[in-house]
Amino acid sequence: MPVVDQDFLRTLKDKLNIVDIAGGYFSLEKRGSNYWACCPFHHEKTASFSINESGQFYHCFGCGASGDVIKLVSEMESLDFIDTVKLLAERAGLQMPQTAVDSRRTAENKRRRDTILKIMNDCAHFYLDNLNSGNADAHIQYILNRKIPANVVRSFGLGASLNFDELPRFLLRKGYSKQDILDSGTVNEVKGRLVDAQGGRLIFPIINALDEVVAFGGRILGKADFAKYKNTKETVVFNKSKTLYNINLLKKLKRSQTIKEVIMVEGYMDAISLYSSGFKNVVASMGTSLTQDQARLIKRYTDTVLISYDGDAAGQKANLRGLDILKGEGLNVKVVPMPDGLDPDDVIKQRGAEGYRQCLEAAMPLIDYKLLVLEKSYDLEKSEDKRRFVAEAIKIIKTADSAAEQEDLLKKLRDKTGYTYESLNRDLASSPSQLEIKPDVREERSDNASASLKASRFVIAGLLFGADYAKDTDISQIPFVNDIHVILAKYVLSKRMLGERIHLSEIFEFFEENSPEYEELGRILDYSDGSGLEGAVAEKYYFDSILKLKLDFIDGEVGELSKKLGAVSDIDERNKLAQRITELIKQKEKLKHGVQ
Repeated sequence: MPVVDQDFLRTLKDKLNIVDIAGGYFSLEKRGSNYWACCPFHHEKTASFSINESGQFYHCFGCGASGDVIKLVSEMESLDFIDTVKLLAERAGLQMPQTAVDSRRTAENKRRRDTILKIMNDCAHFYLDNLNSGNADAHIQYILNRKIPANVVRSFGLGASLNFDELPRFLLRKGYSKQDILDSGTVNEVKGRLVDAQGGRLIFPIINALDEVVAFGGRILGKADFAKYKNTKETVVFNKSKTLYNINLLKKLKRSQTIKEVIMVEGYMDAISLYSSGFKNVVASMGTSLTQDQARLIKRYTDTVLISYDGDAAGQKANLRGLDILKGEGLNVKVVPMPDGLDPDDVIKQRGAEGYRQCLEAAMPLIDYKLLVLEKSYDLEKSEDKRRFVAEAIKIIKTADSAAEQEDLLKKLRDKTGYTYESLNRDLASSPSQLEIKPDVREERSDNASASLKASRFVIAGLLFGADYAKDTDISQIPFVNDIHVILAKYVLSKRMLGERIHLSEIFEFFEENSPEYEELGRILDYSDGSGLEGAVAEKYYFDSILKLKLDFIDGEVGELSKKLGAVSDIDERNKLAQRITELIKQKEKLKHGVQ
C-alpha cells in the first residue's frame, strides 16, 4: 500500500462520517446504535452488513468484509488506495500532503492513468468545440432529426468529429506523446499515419461515476457497410464490462431523490431519448451482454432494474442472458415488453412518453418473461410443440423462489395449454431440481478455529469494544500468542496509558488488505455488534478465556522445557530446567483453583 502520512489519514477520517458516505451508495436502516443494509459484496436477502457509526467502520457478519471509510469507497468506486484518498480529501476539503509516495510501478501506472484521463478530457472539449464551430452541419442535422433538446446535448456532452486528421494534430500540439495518444484509444495508427478513431462520427462521451471521461462512442451519419456505432477500445481507464452509459447523471439524480428503479437500455440513443422524455433513471449497457460488475454498479443505486432492450428476437435473447446475472446479484429484475421490432427510442418517437410509460407498467418478473419467450418458440396448436413447451416450462417453473409462485405459474400454464393442474403439478414434482448457478461472490465463512484461538478473539473483542467487565483487565498479564491479537492488545494498552479513547477505524491501518491478518481481524469484528459480549454468560466466558490463555501458555512452556530436559546431559542445567518445570506446574494449579 502506498505510504500516506498517518496524521493526515486520521484527520481525513475525522472529517468524514462513514454513515453519510455509505448512504450515498445504498439504503441504510438504523437498528439500535448501528446502521444495517444488505451486503454490497455478497448476495443476501437478510441484512447482515453493519456500519458502526461510533467506531467509523463497517463489517458484514455474513461474508466478513470489513474496513474503514477509505476501504469502503475503494471497494465501491473500484479505485486504488491513493485515488480513494484523493477523492475523499476533495470531498472533505483537505489538501493532499506532499509526503504521499508511491512505488515506481504504482507511480508510473498513476501517471499513465492521469495522462489518459487528461487526453480524454481534452478530446471531449475538442469534439464539443467542433459541434459548435459552424462546420458540423451534418452532425447538427442528425441531432435535430432525432429531436434531442439543446440542454440534453449539453448534459451528455455530445460532440463532433469532422475528419480523421485534426484530432491527432490537436493532441500532439498539446504536448502528449505519440504512445500516450495511442494508449488512450482515441487515435489509431494506420500505415504510419495517426487518425481519429472516431473520424467523421457524432461523438458520445462515456463518463464514469466520478465524472471522468473514460471513452467515446461514435455514430456514423450516413449509410455504411460497417457498424453504425463504435466504442473506444479498452484502456487502463475504460473497461466496457464495468461501465454503464449515463451512470454519472444517475449518480447526480440519486443525490436529489431516492431512485426506486433503474431502466437499462442497450444503446446511447435509447438512453438519451428516454432521458429527454423525462425518464432520467436510465443507463445503457452499450450493446454488451450484462456482467456481474455492471450488476453490482446498478445495485449501488437501487434494488430494482427494468430491462428495456429491443423488441426483436435478438433483444429478447439478450434479456435472458442478462437477467440471471442481475438476479444473481440480488437485484429485483423485471423486463419491459417492447412492441415487436421496436426499441425504446422508436416507442418514444411513435407513441411518446406516455406510450413508453405504459410499457414500463407492463414490466414482468424474470420467470414470467422466460415463459413468454419460451412460448414464442412453439406453436401451441400442434400437440407435439405443446408437449415440448410444457416440458421446458416445467423446468423454468421449478426455479421459482416459493411454492406459492410455482402454484400461480402452474395455473397460468394450465389455462394456456388445457392440461389439468394436477397433471402439471405431478410433472413438476418429478422434474429434477435445477442446479443453482451461484454468482462469483464471497462465500459465507466457515470457522475451524481452535478453542484457544476463539478464546483469544473473545478477549480481544471485549477489550476493543469496551465490555464493562473488561475495563479493569491487566492486559500486560495476558499471554496472547497470535500476532494480530498481540498488536491489538498493545494498541488498547497504549490508549489506556495515554488516557485516549479507542478509535476503532484506526485498527484497519495495522494490517494489509486481503491478508490472513485482515481476515483474522474480521473474525474479531464479528463481535462488534455487542450482543455476543453482553450478559453474565459472556462475562464468565471472558474470564474463562483469559484463564485458558494463561494455562495454555504454561503448557506450552512446560512442553518446550521438557524437550530441552530430554536433550541436556549436564546435571546442573537439568536441575534448573526441572525446577522451572515444577514452578510452572504449581503456578498452573494455583490458576486452576483461582489463586493468583
